[in-house]
Formats: sequence, C-alpha cells, structure tokens
Amino acid sequence: MPIDRDKALNADPSVREIRWTTRDVLLYHLSLGAGADAATDPELHLTYERNLAVLPTFAVVAGSGISAGEGIVPGFDMPGIDIDLRAVLHAGQGLRIHRPLPASGTATLRSRVAEVWDKGKAALIVLEAAATGPGDEPLWTMTTRIWVRGEGGFSNDPGPEENWTAPDRPADTVLTTTTTPQQALWYRLNGDLNPLHADPAFARSAGFDRPILHGLASYGLVGKALVDGVLDGDVTRLTGLAVRFAGPLVPGESIVTSVWHDGTAEDGTERYVLHAACPERDGAPVLTHATATVRS
Repeated sequence: MPIDRDKALNADPSVREIRWTTRDVLLYHLSLGAGADAATDPELHLTYERNLAVLPTFAVVAGSGISAGEGIVPGFDMPGIDIDLRAVLHAGQGLRIHRPLPASGTATLRSRVAEVWDKGKAALIVLEAAATGPGDEPLWTMTTRIWVRGEGGFSNDPGPEENWTAPDRPADTVLTTTTTPQQALWYRLNGDLNPLHADPAFARSAGFDRPILHGLASYGLVGKALVDGVLDGDVTRLTGLAVRFAGPLVPGESIVTSVWHDGTAEDGTERYVLHAACPERDGAPVLTHATATVRS
C-alpha cells in the first residue's frame, strides 16, 4: 500500500545534525536579491559578514547549502509513505521562529509526518521539522505541505475545510518585488538543484515554457519584502510566515504582495494577512492562504 497513514503518523521522528556558516547566509540573501541596488543601498546588514542579520526564512534552507556539499533536496523516505516523486507538488510552507537565527551555527533537526489527509484523487502530507540548538534551545519549527497526485483512497478523512479569501477591503500596504532572469540559478545553490529551475529542455518536458522559480524562493522574496516594507528592516520582528503555493513564477517576473493588518494576539504579536500575485500574468496568484506573525 503506497500510504499507510497510521504507520506514518506513529513512526519515530528522523533526527539529523545540520550546520550552516555565514557564507550560506550571505548566499541565501543574495539569491533573494539583497544588495541589488548596491550603488545606493548595499544592504550591508544582509550582504556583509560584519554584524550580519539573518532573514528568518533562511531556516527553510539551513543545512542544505554550500557548507553541506553538493546535493539536492533529499528523497521522500519516511515510514508508511511510498510514493512516486514525479507526482509530488510542494503545496505550502509554514515557519515559526522561536529566537533570532545566528549567522552561523549547528542544530538538531527532528522531522516527522504530522498529518496525512485523503483528498480523494490525491494525498496531502504535512511534514513537521523542529530545530533545536546547543542546550536544546528551540530555534524554529517548520511545516511543509506535500500534495501527491493519484495517492488518495487510503482513508475516509479529507481533513479540515480550507476555504480562504483575502480581506474585503483595500490592502494596508502593497509591496512590489522584482526578480531577475538568473534568480533561479542563484537560488538553487541553496541546496535544491532540481533541473526544473535551470534546464529549459527539462522545464518543457514538465509542461513549462521555461525554467520556473523555486516556490521557496517566492516564499523568501515575500518574507524579505515584508521585513523591508513593513518591519523597517528588522529581521528579528518576523516570527512566523505560512503560505500556500498557488502558481509558478518565471524568473524576471514580479511579485506584488498585498498586506492587511489583522489584529493583535494575546501574546502581543501582530498578525498580517498576505496575498502575492504576478502582475505580468494579469494578477495570477503566486502565494495564497498567507499569514505572518510579527513581534511588536
């Protein structure tokens, strides 16, 4: 049986040690366009190792970059999950930051299958990875949503309803991010060497006119835009970002992110709702179901 839900949910977490250096962080920031206007604003807090700040979204690639050696995103190897990787789509990403990330460091990453939902013609697998630093201090918790075509029919539980609409009022802030034609070539050096993001022939075989940008690159670009445009450049204020990947972005296109303030939580954090779209394709959605939490 391709998916055994009970086995997947009851399996022990996988545990591995990860490490990253300032060079990994610098490359990540450059791959998101940091320092693009170096003549007027080199963004030294993101592009220079002295007093280097770390964008919270770096957590999604920590341990996968140049310090880890040559590689690609690891295969899907978890108990109870036996699927064809060609049927897999990265459906969503979530991140909670428990403390500001150091510019270099090590962590223990514990990964598990948090949920498996039967969507009829597909399965939705939710992975959770929790990183702790020295002394078992929590650093971040990450969730990854994986949509697997053709793998439904293993249970009668489709999971909770997931309807979502943007607020019915003008956005409080609108942020525009431009990408460059070589953006995906930069971003893949963070660890995901999938040829879909580099090889035109491979991209055409997958049904795209040209290589597309990584979903996690769009995620990072929106996170950086939020830090720059709403949080006055203070990376430590962004404590959470969750999105669904709604459509591809081609390197060279833009992302327009609408931002709505959505109240204050009991712990004092501010909540924002986001919607990211591509203006070059008549506002086609790129990221939906998006929320951010921000320290005041």
